Parts: sequence; structure tokens; C-alpha cells
Amino acid sequence: MSTQTTERPDVNTDERTDDDTPKVFHYVRKSKVAESAVMGTHVVALCGVVFAVTKSPKPDSPVCADCKKVYDGLAPGGS
Repeated sequence: MSTQTTERPDVNTDERTDDDTPKVFHYVRKSKVAESAVMGTHVVALCGVVFAVTKSPKPDSPVCADCKKVYDGLAPGGS
């Protein structure tokens, strides 16, 4: 019998600026965004950060580098 250990990346919980705007925006499942925004449930970003959706990104908003890296590695049209 063997045990497998999965390492979690360090999670920075200070991801907001002084005016409550996120420093970066994360990639999450599209189907979970509306539910999180309305019900306040938490979503899990591709990079592993867990949060409730409170803001919508504007064009040219900064994107989490780890989320972008994972997203770029996904197969096209993935589910």
C-alpha cells in the first residue's frame, strides 16, 4: 500500500486592493459564475483559489498568471 501526496500551491489570501477591486481576475467554470454572484457560493479557480464572485472583469483586466497557464494547457472545447 502506498500513499500519494498532492502539493497545493501557496495561496495568497490578500488579493484585493484598497477599493475592494481584485488585483487579478481568475478563470472559473462559466456555469458557476452566476450562481456564485447571486447566491454567494464559492467557486474554485483553475489555479486553486477559492472565492465568491463579486466583480465582473472589464476588458484588459489583469488575469491570474497561474489560471492563464492552466487554461492555455486545456484541450480546445473542453468541458
